[in-house]
Amino acid sequence: MTPFRVWAPLAHRVRVRLGIEVHDLAGSGDGWWATSLDAEPGTDYAYLLDEDEHGLPDPRSRWQPRGVHEASRVYDDAAYRWQDGSWPGRDWPGSIVYELHIGTFTPEGTFDAAIERLNHLVDLGVTDVELLPVNAFNGVWNWGYDGVDWYAVHEPYGGPDGLKRFVDACHSQRLAVLLDVVYNHLGPSGNYLTRFGPYLATQRNAWGEVVNLDGPGAQEVRRYIIDNALMWLRDFHIDGLRLDAAHALVDTSTPHLLAELSAHVDDLEAELGQPRTLVAESDLNDPVMITPRSEGGYGLDAQWDDDMHHALHAILTGERQGYYVDFGSLAALAKVYTSAFLHDGCYSTFRGRLHGHPIDRVRTPAYRFIAYLQDHDQVGNRALGDRLAEITPPRLLDVGAVLLLTSPFTPMLWMGEEWAASTRWPFFTSHPEPHLAEAAGRGRIEEFATYGWDTAEMLDPEDPLAFQTAKLNWSELSAAPHRNVLALYRRLIELRRSEPDLQNPRLTAVAVDYDEPARWLVVHRGGLRIAANFDEAPQVVPGLAGEVVLATGEVKAVDNGLSLDGQSAAVIRVG
Repeated sequence: MTPFRVWAPLAHRVRVRLGIEVHDLAGSGDGWWATSLDAEPGTDYAYLLDEDEHGLPDPRSRWQPRGVHEASRVYDDAAYRWQDGSWPGRDWPGSIVYELHIGTFTPEGTFDAAIERLNHLVDLGVTDVELLPVNAFNGVWNWGYDGVDWYAVHEPYGGPDGLKRFVDACHSQRLAVLLDVVYNHLGPSGNYLTRFGPYLATQRNAWGEVVNLDGPGAQEVRRYIIDNALMWLRDFHIDGLRLDAAHALVDTSTPHLLAELSAHVDDLEAELGQPRTLVAESDLNDPVMITPRSEGGYGLDAQWDDDMHHALHAILTGERQGYYVDFGSLAALAKVYTSAFLHDGCYSTFRGRLHGHPIDRVRTPAYRFIAYLQDHDQVGNRALGDRLAEITPPRLLDVGAVLLLTSPFTPMLWMGEEWAASTRWPFFTSHPEPHLAEAAGRGRIEEFATYGWDTAEMLDPEDPLAFQTAKLNWSELSAAPHRNVLALYRRLIELRRSEPDLQNPRLTAVAVDYDEPARWLVVHRGGLRIAANFDEAPQVVPGLAGEVVLATGEVKAVDNGLSLDGQSAAVIRVG
């Protein structure tokens, strides 16, 4: 017998349609309705609320093979035969993350096609694969942040079994898998949750109505989110979750949803005997995300560090618009290198107010902060979706790679970055509804106007070209200059893994010297010095001497130090 159970406190009657048969569910008085029926895996079903004969998909559906507006399908988790019994899991310290979008990582855009490219990631030296959201959304292609069926895996990618095969394959290659999950909003099409219960609040964020975390009925909504997270970590063997826009979770209750979630994940870790990682994307610059629950924090393992990205991006590209306005100086980069945040309680010009909180540099290991030169947002939220390789001189691109991969933080690469992929990655959607399709393009144009970007060449997000041109061109790997960039990334990752000084997570052990007018900077990492010259002309770094371990340009010993080629970086052993 197959159990059918749904939370529908707003309904007076709940039925389930199996084929042409309709069966009543029994209410329990707490908003839950349930029954058990003879339904084999692969059987389609839909819920009927009150006297409405239009069937709705299950809010906890594991399988939506015909899309988010159609019936759910019975899915048997136990039918998949896992092959990763020898996988021990991966502890977070020492991780090197690779972020990818299944739909554009390969020409086919499926889990199975991505499996064929895992050897590339192993050879590169990364340890963790981070997937953009894969839960079901309306349309064929999308970034993934318009998901509405949080428990189902997007069918064109390969559905739930496809994801399991991908995780299995990653574990066989000793790669951990992180999954991006979105709990702060739902997509604009296919969201039937409000027909069942008070899943949404009256407030709105940038993407729509916020999820009800602290109003009437919030306890079951919170349980819906926590059960979803535990499903990925337990039933799909996912090693960790990246929590999208955690700052947009509106929750005034105690404990905060994130603290409650981290407590449940701790329990799951003990049950499984394997680590599970929780990572927050947050623009609050607030260490509460990674502060232990016993000290009043949320107890997450790590958080993205936008300030590190902004500091590097502004220096490498010269851009100062929007949120880059306070970045671009070597002083800003030096502060971020040693303190994780630039805005740690100081004034943010872009926000027009004081922003952020300082971290405890003594007690907070640097690996709790994820640093990156590029990510899906910082590329895709540009008007043209142009990557760093298109807007940065090639030599400075190498400098950025050196500074990222020798930093004390957990580095993350955006797919294709490692070979300076020439393909753009613009925003793309495939809304079947004309009004949503029109709104997607109009909204992007309005957003980009605030940054002063020229939108004349911007592709309409609904234009299939926006999606097709975002797919990586794997033939570039063997061609110059891409193969040279790939060789540098491989060397840097190997250096990071082989040098104990580059693995030291203590921020108090990091020091930075710089000369703003001469535009050189030196990062102290134990017995290593990472020297960078951002100027086009050669610059002498006074007092620097030692063995050149790695260099992207010519390094010369002079009487008073080392001369670095213009727009170059070097790793020097001084011990």
